[in-house]
Amino acid sequence: MYEVELKLPADHDAVRERLAALGAREVRTATQRDTYYDAPHRDFAATDEAFRLREETDDGGTVSKLTYKGPLVDAESKTREEHETAVADGDAARAIAEGLGFEPAAVVEKERVFYETDGFVVTLDTVTGLGTFVEAETEVGTEAEVPAARDRARELLADLGLDPEENVRTSYLGLLFEAGAATAAETDASE
Repeated sequence: MYEVELKLPADHDAVRERLAALGAREVRTATQRDTYYDAPHRDFAATDEAFRLREETDDGGTVSKLTYKGPLVDAESKTREEHETAVADGDAARAIAEGLGFEPAAVVEKERVFYETDGFVVTLDTVTGLGTFVEAETEVGTEAEVPAARDRARELLADLGLDPEENVRTSYLGLLFEAGAATAAETDASE
């Protein structure tokens, strides 16, 4: 499975109005705390991979998920092969990862409002230490489907009054490191 995603900084109020005009449906809101890990056997920064434990809280409670994200496969979007699974116990998953030698690298925290429209999930993200962003995301089964999905995402962002050319391919984790807002010493992933 490939996650095709375009993300850019944006004013949420204007985007909410456009989402309503497009008939998008607000699905839910959530708080996410993503702990990213360094691998003992390779440098994820060099290979452009990511391994994380996400703890997501919404009205239904807290759900924990382990995610592996492969390297970017597209020069114009944040498209990656992704594998994700829910885990019954986030603390146990953390202990397993750390027991295998994975070390917490950084934590990304965000508030998210999810909308659905035209086969896409649009999220309005407020990221601690970075500000506000909009993501348009969909999933495809093969790499051959990526260009068409990316073009549809660009059209959707334009329909939301945004400039798809402002797309940011760097992850929130990468942006936090670039801004100097995240370092391994500042994380409290083991709490």
